Amino acid sequence: MPAPFAAIAPIAMLIVSNVFMTFAWYGHLRYPHAALPLVVVISWGIAFFEYCLAVPANRIGAAVYSPAELKTIQEIVTLVVFAGFSALWLKEPLTVSQLAGFALIAAGAGLVFFKP
Repeated sequence: MPAPFAAIAPIAMLIVSNVFMTFAWYGHLRYPHAALPLVVVISWGIAFFEYCLAVPANRIGAAVYSPAELKTIQEIVTLVVFAGFSALWLKEPLTVSQLAGFALIAAGAGLVFFKP
């Protein structure tokens, strides 16, 4: 597998998989009166598609990234996707403190890629 594909494809796949997982975990908050058992079943169905992308993303990415780097990429993607999801789907604007907190987490995650 060519290195550029193995470097970029997992990130793209993790972004899409994270959109699915964010909807599975938080999408139902927009419908607070929906029955919890129904919400769980629907969320489980949505999460299936997340796994269909996340597992191959990690398998492909392992050719280029360490497991710790893959997990770090996934966590940063999670923060970015959640920030957009919160603002666009949940209609909850991000606060300065939330953005600062996400930025600090991202900065800390960047240490994983630092190779002295």
